[in-house]
Amino acid sequence: MFKLFYDELKQVIIVRMDLKMGKGKLATQVAHASIGAYRKTKKKHNDIVKRWEKQGEKTVVLKIGSVDELMKIKSLVDKENIPNVLIHDAGRTQVEPGTVTCLGIGPWASKVLDKYISDLKLA
Repeated sequence: MFKLFYDELKQVIIVRMDLKMGKGKLATQVAHASIGAYRKTKKKHNDIVKRWEKQGEKTVVLKIGSVDELMKIKSLVDKENIPNVLIHDAGRTQVEPGTVTCLGIGPWASKVLDKYISDLKLA
């Protein structure tokens, strides 16, 4: 954990593109994921959050093609105890209630996160 504190940190948001959400809806879901992951990380790793804030709060938004692919990544980061949050939509507009739209991860060490996201493209 000590080394993690000094590494470059970033937050990763992975959004499902198979849902064909409009731009505004997508932006809202990404915002929910960012805030949720931030809060979850801050609870147990406030030192990492403070360092990330000092580094400029690097955040990347990536796209994924299905809920199964998204859940596979969630499972992998869960195994490493990396803070993350799934976003389930309320279903008031474009998708059914409870639909998983995004996964927010970290902030966490970029080198660690890259093991799981290196083949994903920017959203």
